[in-house]
Amino acid sequence: MKAAVFGAGAIGGMVGAALAGAGVETTLIARGAHLAALKANGLRVTGAWGERTARPRATDDTAAAGPQDYVIVATKAQSAAQAVDAIRPMLGPETVVVTAVNGVPWWYFHGVPGPLAERPLETVDPGARQWRLIGPGRAIGCVVFPAAEIAEPGVIRVLAGDRFVLGEPDGMAKERTRALAKALIAGGLKVPVRPNVRTEIWVKLWGNVAFNPISALTRSTMADLIADTGTLALIRVVMTEAEAVARALGVVLPITLDARIDGARTVGAHKTSMLQDLERGRSMEIDALVAAVAELGDLTGVATPMIDAVLALVRRLAVSAGCA
Repeated sequence: MKAAVFGAGAIGGMVGAALAGAGVETTLIARGAHLAALKANGLRVTGAWGERTARPRATDDTAAAGPQDYVIVATKAQSAAQAVDAIRPMLGPETVVVTAVNGVPWWYFHGVPGPLAERPLETVDPGARQWRLIGPGRAIGCVVFPAAEIAEPGVIRVLAGDRFVLGEPDGMAKERTRALAKALIAGGLKVPVRPNVRTEIWVKLWGNVAFNPISALTRSTMADLIADTGTLALIRVVMTEAEAVARALGVVLPITLDARIDGARTVGAHKTSMLQDLERGRSMEIDALVAAVAELGDLTGVATPMIDAVLALVRRLAVSAGCA
């Protein structure tokens, strides 16, 4: 098995370390000081997942990496849409592309029946470039649950979690997905394969669509948002709208809204990824986490006035803060 991790940052580093630890021929696609450290010293992982080191191949040249069996895309969601040309040299006839990216995936309507079947989503795949140039038939869904960061170039610190959920867009059990899960499990991760990966996507997205933009707008931790009656009420409205969109798409969320908020409450004084990106002057995952839910609402005829309002505000914030 040959696998490349495109975007070998914090989450990609975890995946790369697991694959290399399982004996997979692994290539990390990285850049800058992180790439230089990977080449010089290999990859070190520390923190909640334990201590481990690996020396997979590292490069910024995808053409030199060549065709792979698996390409795991572990970039920020907004970067994935821009990475098509860089990814294509690693695609052979049977290459599988694993979308370890937050939010609504670009292949969402692949393999589903109904009037929206095989429809690209403009918010996460402008001009349908991923759909056309990668192809949804290659895609495996991946929902990422760990929290991790680059502690320093070449060093990944895992803050919590070791679980990644895989699933085929059409819900079929396929050997390509089982083989990847088996390798990642051998490398020390928990990797269940689910027949309906969209439900898993929505469980995570349900919180992200509310907590992420509202935390950025208010510069508040999750604990602060939940403790404040005003922001908690807003979070409930946004999540209620999102649940209506999910239901219109045939997704039945397996937990209640209160249970999902209680799960967020246990995280405590945590800054969401969107707030962290804002504070660091980096582009935020607005389209995949918020705009895509609004687009899905439009496509299903479900009104999302509060999501639309939060989207307009957080987009304006991104522009004014130089994070657009």
